[in-house]
Amino acid sequence: MLSILPDTAGDLIVVQASETLNAEDYQNVLAPLIEEKLPTYGPLRVVIYLDPSFTGMTAGAIWEDAKLGLSHTEDFIRLAVVGGPEWMEWATKLGTYLIKGETQHFEERQFLQALHWVDDANA
Repeated sequence: MLSILPDTAGDLIVVQASETLNAEDYQNVLAPLIEEKLPTYGPLRVVIYLDPSFTGMTAGAIWEDAKLGLSHTEDFIRLAVVGGPEWMEWATKLGTYLIKGETQHFEERQFLQALHWVDDANA
């Protein structure tokens, strides 16, 4: 499940991933939010918080994630992934090759640091 958090405003998107992400989470939540914000704000800053209940992604979600990244290679300033299993750090580094913007993985306890990091992109 993917939820939009109240920190989302302007060119900042903050979402929380719980349990298992599926294709519909991308199709019905994240992709429309990105498409809504891009015409007004241009490149976006994104924080994805993988809460303790996060268990992974379905094959459909992985496909939708790849499609989203490849169709928006120029549309992210910074993307922070917070929490999740150890392999998420590797996956976040892989994102560096898929999008023009910067990517970084943060431990769950570093959520506020991740928010500050994506905000520094405006400086």
